[in-house]
Amino acid sequence: MQTNDNLMGSFDRGNVLSTKCPSREVLKHVTSRWGLLVFFVLRNGEPQRFSAIRKQIDGVSEKMLAQTLQQLEADGFVDRIVYPVVPPHVEYQLTDFGIQFGGKVFELVDWLESNLIDLLSSTPKAEQTNH
Repeated sequence: MQTNDNLMGSFDRGNVLSTKCPSREVLKHVTSRWGLLVFFVLRNGEPQRFSAIRKQIDGVSEKMLAQTLQQLEADGFVDRIVYPVVPPHVEYQLTDFGIQFGGKVFELVDWLESNLIDLLSSTPKAEQTNH
């Protein structure tokens, strides 16, 4: 994400509805299929290894998890911690911004899981069989 003084001086708040605003790209990263789940897994703020994150997110490939972590790191939500040991040891944890956003993700996931039965019962049967 570009954060130079010229860009920051061109607006005082993001506008995700504008194609010219960088917030749209950040929103795409954090709300991606795997982005939200990475926030959820890292929500406690503790560093975790790549393999531990992957084990918790059922169905994510190594490639997609690596891309997601790289995007979230570039956006300032995730720190990549490299330990100078052999074999290499790398961990990931949320930054302060990541923890703030992760709290919002937790609220969203908690609401969804708490209301899932009601949501499913209000969905027409034909739609349920397509999922």
